[in-house]
Amino acid sequence: MKEQLYTIPLNDAINAQDECPFCYIERNVEQDLLDFVLGSGASYMESDVREQTDQAGFCKNHFKKMFDYGNTLGNAWILKTHYQKINRELQEQIKSFTPGKTSLKDKLKKTSGHTNPIGKWVAEKESSCYICKRFADTYARYLDTFFVMFKKDPEFRAKVKGGKGFCLCHFGDLCEAADKRLNDKEKAEFYEMLFPLMEENMARLSEDVSWLVEKFDYRNKDADWKTSKDAIQRGMQKLKGGYPADPPYKANK
Repeated sequence: MKEQLYTIPLNDAINAQDECPFCYIERNVEQDLLDFVLGSGASYMESDVREQTDQAGFCKNHFKKMFDYGNTLGNAWILKTHYQKINRELQEQIKSFTPGKTSLKDKLKKTSGHTNPIGKWVAEKESSCYICKRFADTYARYLDTFFVMFKKDPEFRAKVKGGKGFCLCHFGDLCEAADKRLNDKEKAEFYEMLFPLMEENMARLSEDVSWLVEKFDYRNKDADWKTSKDAIQRGMQKLKGGYPADPPYKANK
């Protein structure tokens, strides 16, 4: 399959021989989004962009990454107008709030979800994030591209099969996506490749972590580290995704 502009990031991720190609893509996309939101292009000064960030806000994880990124003025502009919107909504919530009457039955009943309107409003704010939403849209397109390439590009399929598999999070996403994007014959071929790949590489990580533990035994102090020196960060990535050892991503000064 001839390389197209939209296939380059996936090919780069596969060629990187990372523990998970989608973690590799996720990091790149997230850094691009931080650059977009706070970088030298000053998108935070564009009214249409800040209207979107005011509406969506940011999750706790991305607020921390925005703080680490730097750009005090950019963060301040984003917070200034977002606070104005949140305070208007807060006033409306408080104005319309009436405490509900609680019976003894209600106190004893176990309920799921939010029954308090202000609690529900706060939960909606907590789950809304401009960067998460933009990434989710981009990620869905990369999943589409992955399966197009899997079906049409034998070289790509061979690289995936010879790679290190995926983290558990993205492995689950691939299984979910395969059911929607592949026919029965293609699904059989995909899982026949994917399952042994995951079992083999999960076992490899388990062995690396186990050997790292054994290296702390004085009897093994002169033994070869093999591939265990960075087993902790790779082991954590394989289970939950991401890059635990990465330093904060900062603005280019």
